[in-house]
Amino acid sequence: MKKKSLGLNAALNGFRNILNVFFPLITFPYVSRVLQAEGIGKYNFANSIISYFLLIAALGISNYSVREGAKLRDDRKKISDFASQVFTINLISTILSYILLLLSLIIFKNLQPYKIAILIFGLQIFFTTIGVEWVYTIFEEYAYITIRSIIFKIISIILLFLLVRKSTDYLNYVGVIVFSSVGSNVLNYLHSKKFCDIKIVFKINWKKHLKPILVIFATGIATQIYLNSDITILGILKNDYIVGIYSVSSKIYGIVKSLVQAMVVVVVPRLSMLLGKGEYKKFRGLLRQVTSALALVTFPSATGLYMLAPQIIILISGKGYLRGVSSLRILCFALVFSVFSWIFAYCILLPAKRERFFLIAAVVSAFFNIGLNFILIPLISENGAALTTCLAEFVMFIIIIFYSKDMLKGVYDSKFLKEFLTYLIGSVIIVTICLVGNILFSYNIAKVIFDVIFSIVTYFGILYFTKNQILLRIIALNRI
Repeated sequence: MKKKSLGLNAALNGFRNILNVFFPLITFPYVSRVLQAEGIGKYNFANSIISYFLLIAALGISNYSVREGAKLRDDRKKISDFASQVFTINLISTILSYILLLLSLIIFKNLQPYKIAILIFGLQIFFTTIGVEWVYTIFEEYAYITIRSIIFKIISIILLFLLVRKSTDYLNYVGVIVFSSVGSNVLNYLHSKKFCDIKIVFKINWKKHLKPILVIFATGIATQIYLNSDITILGILKNDYIVGIYSVSSKIYGIVKSLVQAMVVVVVPRLSMLLGKGEYKKFRGLLRQVTSALALVTFPSATGLYMLAPQIIILISGKGYLRGVSSLRILCFALVFSVFSWIFAYCILLPAKRERFFLIAAVVSAFFNIGLNFILIPLISENGAALTTCLAEFVMFIIIIFYSKDMLKGVYDSKFLKEFLTYLIGSVIIVTICLVGNILFSYNIAKVIFDVIFSIVTYFGILYFTKNQILLRIIALNRI
């Protein structure tokens, strides 16, 4: 298989994530004004419920498939056999997920007002399974996924403005969002035949696959709990209005986080391959580059988001959601811990087959988050949910560092620390620029334009002056 550029893949995946950001930037201001906080709250509560069943269906297969499949991708027969086995396991877990979903709708009466929305969201479960997104990650095929995303995002935007016209149309909004993923996944399955032959098989090596899949699955469950429990518990303890306010903050936070983490996804197959071949020097070198690149983006992103929180919320959702400024600013700190937890979890623990340690970190963080949510949400509402998310991300970060420390030896040197320091200095200057912008301009758009342009120019000017290697590689168009 021809070796692909990680830089190009990161750019493509980043662009795909930008599309995922651009879509809500176009739609969410419109939708939040049309549906109001109550409608947005219903949408997000139903979405948070279905996310658990999506996780059951996924069963940790994606991460496991990428790690193990990356070693087999040069042999079509072996990768086809492997892909068919994990796909069949995935279908079984999907059936189980639907059974549990139907039982939950019958047993839990408080879900009845959201039943139709949950059932529409439930279509995603089957179509996510047949979407076999992990095949494209294994083969580092991001060009196809990017093109596919462009097509379905455009169609979805058109449908959204046609079908969501009044405050009672939140079910139409659910349907449009589901359509964008369903169509993409059907095309994914059909196109996957270019790389391997996937079919239902009855001969499965359960002993080999089941244990790591279940460990990764349990990790995903714990992670999903501490990521989604805030909205779920807000819905239980508070009301749709509070959920709607916090949903704006968490959505903005999620958008920025997904953009920053785009690079992590594309390097996992390459890191798994390097570890599998015992090329530890190349592994450490790539890990260092990835960490520095993510730090380069994460610190200014979190800083800018913190400083421009009021303007961003007004521009995206309107003044009616300004109550969410404080929760968004709290989540900015969670962003830093979350990104670096991702680096060490997905670039070290999973490729090194240490998923059990990732599970420990996720379980501890989940229990910590749920416990604090029940304490802090009754006291400080959406700010309590944001604070518990931040603290849970910090706990996750510390535990993952502890279990990764032996593999971090020799990765980060004085040169890396110098780069890290320049990122912090650049972020402090961004704070100064934003404060000046507040003094000079009274209009939100003018503030945002001034702050963003001058922050970008100044920040990257500092990096260029200090000869930051990641930036120089990008300027020179060198491949990582």
